[in-house]
Amino acid sequence: MSRSLSGIYKRLYSAFGPQYWWPADSPLEVMVGAILTQNTNWQNVEKAIKRLKEEKLLKLGRLHKIPQHRLASLIRPSGYYNIKAGRLKALFNFLHKEYKGSLKKLKRKDAQSLRNSLLAVKGIGPETADSILLYALNKPVFVIDAYTKRILSRHHFIQRQATYDEAQNLFRKNLQSNVKLFNEYHALLVKLGKEFCLKNKPRCAICPLRNI
Repeated sequence: MSRSLSGIYKRLYSAFGPQYWWPADSPLEVMVGAILTQNTNWQNVEKAIKRLKEEKLLKLGRLHKIPQHRLASLIRPSGYYNIKAGRLKALFNFLHKEYKGSLKKLKRKDAQSLRNSLLAVKGIGPETADSILLYALNKPVFVIDAYTKRILSRHHFIQRQATYDEAQNLFRKNLQSNVKLFNEYHALLVKLGKEFCLKNKPRCAICPLRNI
């Protein structure tokens, strides 16, 4: 299995090259983006983050103090903006209460403890928590999303009904625990899912993983 997963990575990297993901200027921006990207596409997230930057609000202290209704209006392009504003405020309150707003202190915690704490924050599920851990805090945690599960099931690595943990364990048990590898691998799978392994009418004939 490890050889098969390694082979997929090598083929995708050869086809697409490095993805330079997550596109952000700071760990805080990654955290904000991880929540904003829920149930929307990245283009909408970029619009919302641009508005926050224009208002010079991508600072934890400022985001913690901003009224929720004001935050909601700024992130409107991301969709479900009232819900997401509440989730962002819950995250900021958690960071302020538990770590006094210090991401350096947050990063010193081990991955499992951090994951448990993040999952206890309202509106943060496994995918969002793991995205924060991997891309913002550089913890070796593999992110599972709809693209990844679709690709794995179509290539018979997992069942279509597999849980998040079952899919994640596939990578955890068969690949070296490495932040850079997990980062690039997940980004490559997203690229494949968006351009070839489509939900409807997948482009199997020209997919980089054909005949694998």
